[in-house]
Amino acid sequence: MELVLTRSQLVRWRTAVFAIFLASGLSIATWASRVPAIKETLDIDNIQIGLMLLGAGIASIIGLSISTPVIARFGARKGMLGAMIVFAVGVLLIGVGTDLAGSFVVVVAGLAMFGLGNGAVDVMMNVEGAAIEKQSGKTILPLFHAFFSFGTVIGAGIGAVAAAWGVSVLVHTAVMAVVIVVIAFAAFANVPARELTGDADAEADRPHWRERLHTSMSAWREPRTYALGVIMLGMAFAEGGANDWLALGMVEGHGTTPAVGALGLAVFSVSMTVVRIFGGPLVDRFGRVATLRVLSMLAALGLLLFILAPNTPLVFVGAALWGAGVSLGFPLGMSAAADDPAKAAARVSAAATIGYIAFLCGPPLLGLISESIGLLNTLYILVALIVASGLASGAAKPIAGSTVGAGHAQD
Repeated sequence: MELVLTRSQLVRWRTAVFAIFLASGLSIATWASRVPAIKETLDIDNIQIGLMLLGAGIASIIGLSISTPVIARFGARKGMLGAMIVFAVGVLLIGVGTDLAGSFVVVVAGLAMFGLGNGAVDVMMNVEGAAIEKQSGKTILPLFHAFFSFGTVIGAGIGAVAAAWGVSVLVHTAVMAVVIVVIAFAAFANVPARELTGDADAEADRPHWRERLHTSMSAWREPRTYALGVIMLGMAFAEGGANDWLALGMVEGHGTTPAVGALGLAVFSVSMTVVRIFGGPLVDRFGRVATLRVLSMLAALGLLLFILAPNTPLVFVGAALWGAGVSLGFPLGMSAAADDPAKAAARVSAAATIGYIAFLCGPPLLGLISESIGLLNTLYILVALIVASGLASGAAKPIAGSTVGAGHAQD
């Protein structure tokens, strides 16, 4: 039986999880913003940078995969604390490997810890966010994901200032690692132990953790898990494709300058963040399924406009629609995966794994295909995947007993 939380406890819980999402985004931008300095200091080439990214990506997927047994054994609350410490140490190791050890191997080890911790915490913080949704009865995961975006923006800004002022990678990463650890312990103190999130001290009498793990893992045998994965696949593929190829698509496909291409990516990112901020009430009004269907059509329209637009202003409109359309796919997929508290961790882990594989592996695949048919033509693949996500959106309908994301009939 869950203990009833006071409004103050609920607000502290929600604020703590906002901070965790922000810290995750902050850590990613800290590494990404210093890649040029790391490359110069270690005197490495783009192939080695690619290997670094591959190592971090593989570690992230491992982190996603182990999150389910970690939650079953320790609960999301303790699991998040441990995972945040792991990726904070990883951020620090990146700086140590760059400026102190001058070692490519140490940097890769840091990135492995960074990826492992971030992958694991991604599932856990979404499980917490889904538990908060159930407690409050409102769709809030899109707003949590907006805080992740805020974290990347803040981290990128700090990184730009650090680079401009000549701050070493070691000093920069050390400071950010301390900030992340402080956030981790502050959040831990304000996240309550809940049965919904598998916390060991949430109840005295419950099944052994191996039995809970077996129950959780059964989610992998359910068709709904994979239908949700299709939603995540299309949306994550389109989001990752934009991050890596939108700016270049404007330059190579539409003949703009690199600065205008970067501005196009900024328009995409701002549009996506704005919809995430205000998307929760929209979902509570119209429901997950209707919202996902409309947004998938919006994303497909935006992509087609981006590809076919005859002038730059319309390309920007396409980028904005593209960003708005893919904005809620990931958080609403997570929210739907967590409808059943008993299997929330496993379903979120499965959906996140599919989404992250698409997010990490999709863009390089697009790059390979574009060598044969051109970058703008390659983006038609994203249109097809977005359409598939829209067709699969019925899987996001709340299960029996869950009211979050069901929507309300018009008065």
